[in-house]
Amino acid sequence: MSVSGSESAASANKPKYSKFTQQELPACKPLLTPGIVIGAFSLIGIIFVPIGLASLSASQEIVELVDRYDEECVTASDKIGFIQDSKANKACTRKITVPKPMKGPIHVYYQLENFYQNHRRYVQSRSDQQLRDKDYKDPKAVAKACDPEATTGDGSLIVPCGLIAWSLFNDTYAFSVNKKSVTVNKKDIAWASDKNSKFGSNVFPVNFQKGGLIGGGNLNDKLPLSEQEDLIVWMRTAALPTFRKLYGRIEADIMASDEITVVIQNNYNTYSFGGTKAVVLSTASWIGGKNNFIGVAYVAVGGICLLLAMGFVVLYVVKPRALGDPAYLSWNKEAAEYSH
Repeated sequence: MSVSGSESAASANKPKYSKFTQQELPACKPLLTPGIVIGAFSLIGIIFVPIGLASLSASQEIVELVDRYDEECVTASDKIGFIQDSKANKACTRKITVPKPMKGPIHVYYQLENFYQNHRRYVQSRSDQQLRDKDYKDPKAVAKACDPEATTGDGSLIVPCGLIAWSLFNDTYAFSVNKKSVTVNKKDIAWASDKNSKFGSNVFPVNFQKGGLIGGGNLNDKLPLSEQEDLIVWMRTAALPTFRKLYGRIEADIMASDEITVVIQNNYNTYSFGGTKAVVLSTASWIGGKNNFIGVAYVAVGGICLLLAMGFVVLYVVKPRALGDPAYLSWNKEAAEYSH
């Protein structure tokens, strides 16, 4: 091949000139001078520390009551046998004294520990299409998505199918304050996006809890899935094995030293897998529930930035360096060393 031919081939493969290929696009190239670095760290610290302190203050004002009841509400030595006995009286009364005033609405949660809702097989055992569309009745697709809780013994489809719905939490709580009954508001406890988009208003439960195994709670066959908010809350699976889910709200205020009586129907079987159960009552603030981590994180990051800013100030004062001094270039430093 001739030289001219190779040159023409090389020029043919050469990309066309553009500012992008030649890296000539306009770009911001910040010059990190000591003033800019010190100012940036100081600004971050000045902003973050007050936010963190405000978050910690709001979190400390929240009143949270946690009462674990799974051990005390079972008197039998065979806890699994007791919880599986449909004829046993599972009512349990708990009393909680309020240490500080609690301003409504007071959020009521149930808390489970050692329950892995993030398990791969568990998370996948559901059919989102079935939850949205009443006409979705593909037996093969449902069986694949919801195994092992897809059909009854005679092959009829279960709606909603899958292990998540099947294991629905079914403990119930009734509250009274100073022996006066208090209503728990269970409306709007689920996300509006879930109710409107993920659960159909024309999809009704069919054959639920009629499979080979009986799981947790039952559903009202006359209500569409979009109105069964306990199910919707439960089916938004938790990422960690210890989690809380919203049960309802108490709209009334509760004063300090008041006695809250909780009558619990202890139905949910956490004893088979060594889990625990607790009822949680909590007020809320502008940051939500009680959470010190956000405040601590903001204060820690802001404090570190302020310390770095002060350290750079001291370093700049003790050992200043002229900006753009060519004497600090490596080849100039080597030349200076050789000259000595």
